[in-house]
Amino acid sequence: MLNILVCVKQIPDIDLVKMDPETGNLVRAGVPTLTNPLDLNALEAAVQVKERFGGEITLITMGPPMAESTLRECLAVGGDEAVLITGRPFGGADTLSTSYTIVKAAEMEGKFDLIFCGKESQDGATGQMASQLAERFDAAQISCCFSIEDVADGKIRATRTLEHGREIVEATLPCLVTVEKDNFYGRLPNLEAYLAAKTAPITTYTENNIDGLDPAKIGVPGSGTIVPKIYPPELPEPGQMIRTGSVKSDVGRLIELLTDKGSL
Repeated sequence: MLNILVCVKQIPDIDLVKMDPETGNLVRAGVPTLTNPLDLNALEAAVQVKERFGGEITLITMGPPMAESTLRECLAVGGDEAVLITGRPFGGADTLSTSYTIVKAAEMEGKFDLIFCGKESQDGATGQMASQLAERFDAAQISCCFSIEDVADGKIRATRTLEHGREIVEATLPCLVTVEKDNFYGRLPNLEAYLAAKTAPITTYTENNIDGLDPAKIGVPGSGTIVPKIYPPELPEPGQMIRTGSVKSDVGRLIELLTDKGSL
């Protein structure tokens, strides 16, 4: 039976997040959260593997206690076990310290044959986590997965989407997979699964009960990058459409505008 890990993340609704003009920090207070949509695609891929080849899916996330709701959402659509990593020392982590923490906590749950995660998160969008996790898990990696053809005899065969076509690749397990959403649209839970997920047990790890966790490698101390301030891009002056009804008058108006700008 395959042991499958799916990494998920709870993110703020990026359409509603605002910025504090004084501090340059994002204002997340009062902003609703959601499960990173690309992680739901990864979960769907894992569920399809479970249904076709057998296995058990463990979900894992790092975040504040309210991230439990994301785990329950994912349990309702195919996850079997759930792990929450939470605690103030983990705050401010970049991808380097986050990947370290996730792997150390995952090791508490055993060895995994397949690891699935979204190719990026909508709030950070660095696209770095998958490769870092694959390295830390000492696993092969298949990115941009379009479909999974087979998982057997300690190997996975999959089709990858490329810029100008597709290719079939094979990797030895353990393997980390990121997917394209084309064939892996997130499913909706049925009522029985939804109700079961509401009361399902969730394993919680903090900085105090993860074996071998190095405090210097988590949160801000373990981060190789620090973002001191966020600011919106400077937008250029909006353009103007010149439509006077004739080419001659359009050109005349254009010359006037360029002259006013000192370009002529």
